[in-house]
Amino acid sequence: MPKKKYRRYSPEFKRHALKRASEDGVTDKSVCEDLGISERQLRRWRDQYRLLGEQAFPGEGKKRDEEIADLKRRLAKAEQERDFLKDAAVFFAKESK
Repeated sequence: MPKKKYRRYSPEFKRHALKRASEDGVTDKSVCEDLGISERQLRRWRDQYRLLGEQAFPGEGKKRDEEIADLKRRLAKAEQERDFLKDAAVFFAKESK
C-alpha cells in the first residue's frame, strides 16, 4: 500500500483561511471548498489558534531547508574528498609495484 502524501500549508495560508472563515456571512464549508481543505482541518487550525494565539503556526520550512541544503553541500564535499583519496591510493599502489 503506497504511503499517503500529506499537504503542508504555510502559516500565512492557515491564518488567511481562519480570517476568511471568521468574516460575517461566510460559512466554514464555503471557505473549505474555495481553498480545497477539509472542514476538520480548518477546525484543527482554529483550535490551535485559540490555544496558542500568534505562536500557533510557527512554521519550520526555511530554517529546516537551509540546514538540509548545508548538510547536502557538506556531504558532497566529503564524498569528493573520499573519491580523491581512493584514486590516490590506487595510483600509489600501482607506483609501488
